[in-house]
Amino acid sequence: MTTPVVGLRREREVLTVALATGRHVVLEGPPGTGKSTLLRSIARDSGTSVVFVEGNAELTPARLVGAFDPAQVLNEGYLPASFVDGPLLTAMREGGLLYLEELNRVPEETLNVLITVLTEGEIAVPRLGAVTAEPGFRLIAAMNPFDAVGTARVSQAIADRMCRVVLGYQSEPAEREITTAVSGVNGWVTELSVGLTRATRDHRDLRMGSSVRGAIDLAHVLTGLAELRGEDKPARETARDAAHAALSGRIKVTDGLDRTPESIIDELLERLWPQDAPEPTSDEPEGDPGKADPPPPGGGGGQAGRDKPSRGQRTMGRGELGSRHEQFEDVSPEVGQLDEQAFDAVLAENPDAAAALLADLAVATDASLRAQARKLAGRVFLQLGKVGPAKARGTRRIAPALGGDGDLDLDRTLDRWQPAASRRPHEFVTRQWTAHRRAVSLVVDISGSMQGLAVALAAVSAAGVVLASEGKLEPGVLAFGSQVRILQRQGVRRPPDELVGELVALRGHGTTDVAAALREASRQLAGTVADERTVVLLSDCLHTAGEDPATALGGIDRLHVLCPLPDEEAERTARALAARGGGSYQEVRRLTDIAPALTRILC
Repeated sequence: MTTPVVGLRREREVLTVALATGRHVVLEGPPGTGKSTLLRSIARDSGTSVVFVEGNAELTPARLVGAFDPAQVLNEGYLPASFVDGPLLTAMREGGLLYLEELNRVPEETLNVLITVLTEGEIAVPRLGAVTAEPGFRLIAAMNPFDAVGTARVSQAIADRMCRVVLGYQSEPAEREITTAVSGVNGWVTELSVGLTRATRDHRDLRMGSSVRGAIDLAHVLTGLAELRGEDKPARETARDAAHAALSGRIKVTDGLDRTPESIIDELLERLWPQDAPEPTSDEPEGDPGKADPPPPGGGGGQAGRDKPSRGQRTMGRGELGSRHEQFEDVSPEVGQLDEQAFDAVLAENPDAAAALLADLAVATDASLRAQARKLAGRVFLQLGKVGPAKARGTRRIAPALGGDGDLDLDRTLDRWQPAASRRPHEFVTRQWTAHRRAVSLVVDISGSMQGLAVALAAVSAAGVVLASEGKLEPGVLAFGSQVRILQRQGVRRPPDELVGELVALRGHGTTDVAAALREASRQLAGTVADERTVVLLSDCLHTAGEDPATALGGIDRLHVLCPLPDEEAERTARALAARGGGSYQEVRRLTDIAPALTRILC
């Protein structure tokens, strides 16, 4: 069955003209917005053939371009007839469309093969010669720019050679029409399916809602389940079971929340179809779920001149500590005393409160208490920060290796060929992916707005980054407020407990210059031997001095932002800066948020 194209008039016109004028195009949008459907429709109307390629980490240059058949080469040598075309050469020779899905999952080395093809319309294949594309050849790529798992930024060399068409979720009437056309179901079942699906995109506890595919599946499952149960009209419990099946796997709960997808679906269903109602209402839920816009475009947030809260004191007296923390008298009953057993009891009962207390004790006016707290912080925050070693991730390159399960490197294998010898698997040369080395710089905001739990969250996160390195490429650690302070230089290891103890004791005053901190991190990373240079920024990103942080991203391949206890403005600004830096935004409000956040970034 051919899926109809509903709406998308403007996008269809732009894509049609771009292809007719010889342009290559990348289609951007979340899943289920009709990227593949739109391309198939245009190709069908124009009578153009389409060659589909699934982009993933295993798409090597040889699998995209093609390769010589080893058996034929051994028998006949390197002849054109021995070459097996890959999808790229197939589309070029036919003058068709090469549709490359998941562009941002394709390794950089493979994408580099396309640069000359996009510019000159030809490619030089070793031992085969130059292959020139027939008229009509175009590259159409698709990508979901909001997926940060297993993806990498597309290089400017590729982006500069392609037009870009952005697709978003369609209007509610259009999604109803799509659901009806694909499922064959109409009436209130379609209204419920589309309404419930769209509501998932705006729910406060979901970081990702469902596409229209969820509505289509819900309509299918709901009608089929009602028929199986002998219901003339689907009952509410039947709708609940169908919604769980169709939507629970498509929605993603915000990290750190103790909720299940099913509980959120139940909440939305109650809003659309209350238990005491005879059939579902067709009213839109609050928050206008009719449009789920993508995250805002990258930008620095433009916070110059904004006044931050009072910067606080450099030290805290016993009276202030007692007013901030009800457990203070138990942990420090006398001047200069810190009862570690009492602290461990508080830590076991309420880890967040204990961590906030320890962070403030590290800046106590009482010098003896302050020293003991800093020493204890090194132990406690390191223990809380354990997230496991960082795994290799990011862009990768191909390297030759003996044996293995990669693609056969025919040239290198023949160079080692000994006709009289038998061939053992370890004597063949293959080409395998090897992960690039990644250098990490941790940049921590110590301005006056960072107090108590915010400081504890930053310290535990820092401990996690340091411990995750496990001696590979030691991360640099910077602290900043109005000025930047280097706590650990890139590649130079300090005792972790000493580093964390110093970090938790720092408090800044005055202005906050995020751009200066990012530039110093870039300078530190420039001296490393690494293929990916990553900055982890622990801050609300609200700068009150210096330039726009977005202008200070030069030399940084990825910028991830961990935002402790963000308000609405901080969340908006931090998200935009992370998007501009090609990284991800992670919100941390409790100690239990830290390990999942760091795992997503570092592992």
